[in-house]
Amino acid sequence: MGTPKPRILPWLVSQLDLGQLKGVAWLDESRTKFRIPWKHGLRQDAQMDDFGIFQAWAEASGAYTPGKDKPDLSTWKRNFRSALNRKEVLRLADDRSKDPFDPHKVYEFVTPGAKDFVHLDTSPDTNGKSSLSDPQLSPNMNNFPNPAPQENPLRQLLAEEQWEFEVTAFYRGRQVFQQTLFCPGGLRLVGSTADNPTLPWQPVTLPDPERFLTDKLVREYVRQVLKGLGKGLVLWRAGQCLWAQRLGHSHSFWALGEELLPDSGRGPDGEVPKDTDGGVFDLRPFVADLIAFMEGSGHSPRYTLWFCVGESWPQDQPWVKRLVMVKVVPTCLKELLEMAREGGASSLKTVDLHISNSQPISLTSDQYKAYLQELVEDMDFQAAGDT
Repeated sequence: MGTPKPRILPWLVSQLDLGQLKGVAWLDESRTKFRIPWKHGLRQDAQMDDFGIFQAWAEASGAYTPGKDKPDLSTWKRNFRSALNRKEVLRLADDRSKDPFDPHKVYEFVTPGAKDFVHLDTSPDTNGKSSLSDPQLSPNMNNFPNPAPQENPLRQLLAEEQWEFEVTAFYRGRQVFQQTLFCPGGLRLVGSTADNPTLPWQPVTLPDPERFLTDKLVREYVRQVLKGLGKGLVLWRAGQCLWAQRLGHSHSFWALGEELLPDSGRGPDGEVPKDTDGGVFDLRPFVADLIAFMEGSGHSPRYTLWFCVGESWPQDQPWVKRLVMVKVVPTCLKELLEMAREGGASSLKTVDLHISNSQPISLTSDQYKAYLQELVEDMDFQAAGDT
């Protein structure tokens, strides 16, 4: 029989007590707060001993065998971070991972004396199994919270195959269409049911204005705009961005605005390019703004895309005067913001995460923020690698 895998909390406390790993140390005499070095692997001054704690856990957990396996700093770091994020007796007290001179994170035990009872740690680390160091203590397990999810559940929520969009169209300010569409490959706004089946994006046909507009001249103008859409106005997700492209003649302008109405008092964020990709949304700043919002910034991150089709952006006139306006809401981003509003800055509140075809997952506000931070760090690493 092989050596049983250690639980991360007892193992981590022992490493803190030994004090032999660079930058890993208790910060108070009561041994409730501790620091972990958190240097980005792509920094020019990065050294292997900056990642000693991550490598040590990879070896202790059996994920890495020196001389046999290829070193993988990003995976070591991600697995260590995920293991800590799943522990409800821990919280991230201070994130100084962006400090240019001493990047690190500060964690603390949220339950008094928790560090002395880490042998009761039964939440899964990486293999989904649980264990007890002392079976005689098992009757007390009802006093401990349910284990948190094994992997970062936000990754599943934001996975490309999960994306759906709520599409709402307005003709001269009047809502004429609204539909929530599951289209992980992207959507294509068109003005006619006669469509090109060879194009990959899911077509969304905007309705004829006949039964919505009484002014015959305005109806004809709207029809001309819809006809000018041609093969369509395309929106799709790739990587951590949303991209747009127009395939027809009707020029389209876009802006990232509020959900209820566009920011008609300012200009557009850009024009949708013709026959080439144009970025219209980046997940990384949205998630970073969510974290800041939960920490009390007061700024609610935007996620609603508005498109003005066939005319210039309504900068000097009310948007309801424009012939065709289309609002697109990625529903997963809307849910992330609602979770942030429910959790707020309180670490004691819980939020429920709903993912298609799965049971709701309850997270503490601290866990939610930690998972968001994990996403930001992964995006940073991916962007730096692409560069």
